[in-house]
Amino acid sequence: MPEIRFQITWPDNSQDSCYSPSLIVKQYFEPDTEYDLVDFVERSREALNIASDRVKAKYGFPCGLALGQLQDIEAKAAQYVEMPQPKVKFIKFND
Repeated sequence: MPEIRFQITWPDNSQDSCYSPSLIVKQYFEPDTEYDLVDFVERSREALNIASDRVKAKYGFPCGLALGQLQDIEAKAAQYVEMPQPKVKFIKFND
């Protein structure tokens, strides 16, 4: 399966490199685009669950890395929910 990494900037301007085992994330995000925090988390949840399901369909088990990435995104996002209008900037795909 083609995997991909992508870079994001959190509301506090810290950056993360994220992982997906599938290119499905390209259907959910645009480079150099800001997303409301809740929207970003929802898009990530949907895309990474689909990616994990694709791994499961091909190999018989879900992708632990995709599910772990989703857990990391959800945990980090929880730090910013009290901020006024938090945004996540999707910087780029590293493909």
